[in-house]
Amino acid sequence: MAEIINLRMARKAQSRRQAAETAAENRARHGRTRHEREAEASEAERAERTLAGHKRDETD
Repeated sequence: MAEIINLRMARKAQSRRQAAETAAENRARHGRTRHEREAEASEAERAERTLAGHKRDETD
């Protein structure tokens, strides 16, 4: 005999599974690794320091 299941719960479980798969695909496609984020942050900080070092003083 077949197992009795609640269709509402089965639909919700299927929806959650599908959402998790989509999220995993999006993370793989659009996500960045920790190293990439840290490298970008350090590059931006270096560029900011370089730009600040080239600013002219108000007394000039």
